Amino acid sequence: MKLDDSSLQKFGFIKRETLGSINIDPLQTGGRLTEAAKQALVEWGDGYSVCDFCGGVLDQIKKPPIYDFVHKALPEFLDCDEARVTNGARESKFAVMHSIGKPGDWIVLDGLAHYSSYVAAERAGLNIKTVPHSGSPDYYLDPEGYATAIEEVTKESGKPPALALVTYPDGNYGNLPDARKIASVCHQYDVPLLLNGAYAVGRMPVSAKEIGADFIAGSGHKSMAASGPIGVLGVSEEYAPIVLRKSKHNKVKEVEFLGCTARGATVMTLIASFPDVVKRVRNWDQEVENARWFSARLEEMGFIQRGQKPHSHDLMFFEAPRFYEISEKVKKGRYFLYKDLKARNIHGIKSGLTKYFKLSTFGLGREKLEVVADSFEDILKKYEDI
Repeated sequence: MKLDDSSLQKFGFIKRETLGSINIDPLQTGGRLTEAAKQALVEWGDGYSVCDFCGGVLDQIKKPPIYDFVHKALPEFLDCDEARVTNGARESKFAVMHSIGKPGDWIVLDGLAHYSSYVAAERAGLNIKTVPHSGSPDYYLDPEGYATAIEEVTKESGKPPALALVTYPDGNYGNLPDARKIASVCHQYDVPLLLNGAYAVGRMPVSAKEIGADFIAGSGHKSMAASGPIGVLGVSEEYAPIVLRKSKHNKVKEVEFLGCTARGATVMTLIASFPDVVKRVRNWDQEVENARWFSARLEEMGFIQRGQKPHSHDLMFFEAPRFYEISEKVKKGRYFLYKDLKARNIHGIKSGLTKYFKLSTFGLGREKLEVVADSFEDILKKYEDI
């Protein structure tokens, strides 16, 4: 079909309306680019760009320093034996599941696992056993639930699961389960553990070895200030030969990553932001303090924070009974909150949500968080007669 000029008018440069807003979207707070990454995005944005310097293996490129990043800095940052960049945390998880498990094997997931963990397992042909959580209000995940799940799989299938996964923290409530205890439980049954740290790696200190995780997955665009999509994967020495195995047909290419993964602007923004990411992780205690202050402030207004208390992560889930009552009476209905926040230059709570919503306080600092909290209070006062 031939495209005429009129049909192309909707394309071209598209302005991002939310740019410059106070952003509380958990998907974006940890992925905001540093100034260095913004420069790298322009500098390395042409096609694959870094492939100009590739001799056949992406992570062996010495200049720009992809080799030093992947094989030296990243394993040290994750505290693991081997590391790779991938096209996202879900690709990291799939690479592990596909290489460690065989079609028909079982995998154990926590009850708050991200949908992509389920999809990755499904794509790898694996069956899923779920470790239940306690439900509202705290959604606690008992490490001993992994023992129960592993024993159930062993009884039903005749062998233990190929892999267990824990989400750290989960993407709904921001809960941080006792991953070290979960790893210990899994290893008692000789089951390796994959830590899904999409909202942890790049925000807070995480050590695969201290936890006892055999694999760790992270997200560059969610939590490491990269343009993405891009992820990172850490692997222990024991499982590296399996996950990082080479192709029989092209001996320099790693099978699970289809030969090459993130290249061009994605990996270069990840590298450009890395010094700032390392530094900001050291400030995690302040981030937790800010999150707890914000949660307490909202609860004073009648909001209810679900999940762990005291909270230990920037991602939080709130129930807002009063906002829901307002939404049932005002002309704008359930879209009133989004519009009122937008008028105050605040972005991140999805349009149409009033009764329940999640947000992130990461990287905003106390001054901007006060603006957000004051805005919630102002909106409540605006509709106090309704």
